[in-house]
Amino acid sequence: MPILNSIITWVLKQRISQIEEFCEKPFETQQETFEYLVKTAKDTEFGKANGFESIKSVREFRERIPVMSYEGISPYIERQMKGERNILWPSEVRWFSKSSGTTNARSKFIPVSEEALEECHYKGGKDMLSVYLNQYPDSKMFTGKGLGIGGSYQPNPFDPSGGTNCGDVSALIIQNLPFWAQLSRTPDIDIALMDEWEAKIEKMAKATVEENVTSIAGVPTWTLVLLQRILEMTGKNDISEVWPNLEVFVHGAVAFGPYRSVFRELISRPDMRYLETYNASEGFFGIQDRSDHDDMLLMLDYGIFYEFIPLENLEDEYPQAVGLEDVELGKNYAMVISTNAGLWRYLIGDTVKFTTKSPYRIKISGRTKHFINAFGEEVIVENAERAITEACTQTGASIANFTAGPRYLGKGEKGGHEWIVEFKRLPSSVEVFTRALDGELRRLNSDYDAKRYADIALEMPVVHAVEENTFYNWMKSRGKLGGQHKVPRLSNNRVYLDDILGMIGRSTG
Repeated sequence: MPILNSIITWVLKQRISQIEEFCEKPFETQQETFEYLVKTAKDTEFGKANGFESIKSVREFRERIPVMSYEGISPYIERQMKGERNILWPSEVRWFSKSSGTTNARSKFIPVSEEALEECHYKGGKDMLSVYLNQYPDSKMFTGKGLGIGGSYQPNPFDPSGGTNCGDVSALIIQNLPFWAQLSRTPDIDIALMDEWEAKIEKMAKATVEENVTSIAGVPTWTLVLLQRILEMTGKNDISEVWPNLEVFVHGAVAFGPYRSVFRELISRPDMRYLETYNASEGFFGIQDRSDHDDMLLMLDYGIFYEFIPLENLEDEYPQAVGLEDVELGKNYAMVISTNAGLWRYLIGDTVKFTTKSPYRIKISGRTKHFINAFGEEVIVENAERAITEACTQTGASIANFTAGPRYLGKGEKGGHEWIVEFKRLPSSVEVFTRALDGELRRLNSDYDAKRYADIALEMPVVHAVEENTFYNWMKSRGKLGGQHKVPRLSNNRVYLDDILGMIGRSTG
């Protein structure tokens, strides 16, 4: 196995020079991608309808194609799911990634072409390993197995021919891995792709507890559920006692900051490493390439053409997007993509900030529809996650999950924010935690600070500390268990707050 580890490490690191090349030539790389996409799709139904044949510049592309939400592009996708071809992309689309997202209650189905699977998702996975091994040449990752917490996979119910499938993007990737890659992962595919989440966690724990697990990949929230079940099953106090060679956790989908202290408690080894990736149903976008920074390198040669809309302009009738050459550091942008699966000027729903421009690195700052702005305070997810992380640090707390929303103005009452927090370790005082949370939000967000001044518009937040498994039970009640489902962090209304508080009231009443 050490020889195999050395061979795989050498092969993967050959990619580094190509990554360095697109870092040095970002505009040329993106221009080539743009030209490839438009040329390849010119004879599709969408390409013909929008004159792709005569598009010669990005400016013309932006003039002809409006920015589209899922609702705008879904009629085309629905036709593809029923078996029609050459609609958005010329090659056959055999997979559809199912994503509930966190901004829409119903499922979304994102087309995944052969090109997107190979040249984006798989390429991103291999690059993640290349970047990691370049940072840590002493890695022994391939002397053991990688534990992947995937989603579910099933036939496409809308395709009468039965030739296409749908599922979480992690499931599509696992299902189609080559045999040699299947040999290096755990658990077996029949367990990994189960759709009943509670039974799946139980079987995963039993199937992996005796394996030599050297890496884990998954969403932090659901990974914690598995790790805690393994500790319960084994009677151990530390995952390092179960998997002594575990060296890295590759995570994504939600910010890791609020969970870092919990993972350090569960996995105490001081040399444990954490690597963030930005891999969504729509594509693989970023990889953390610096261990001492929490930003990610924007991957520019995966068949994705990027545009960015300043967040303050997103509600304009015709929001104007900019390319990489015109972005500004530290500014919130809604990300727009055109891809080798036939998504055209698609608004994916995430907001990002650029942290460097040489090379281009980003941080996910939130969701385009997940914020609190009931009083003009414009609190975004990034603010909330940083503030709750700081409050945990100041009070010795750690959390399992949280959500927040507005507490509206009433007769003789001022407004405020209301938080529901499930603690893994309680703070020294919930009151002190609340003051720390409020103080950090005021430091991070000048609009919030102005509204909080002398309690003129906003009063001190209200924090509800709820029992263990509250969010798990709430997600279960909504049929939202599984890796693709995420607890909404912020909402500009009280739908989530009232639903959770009502569930707690019903269970205690």
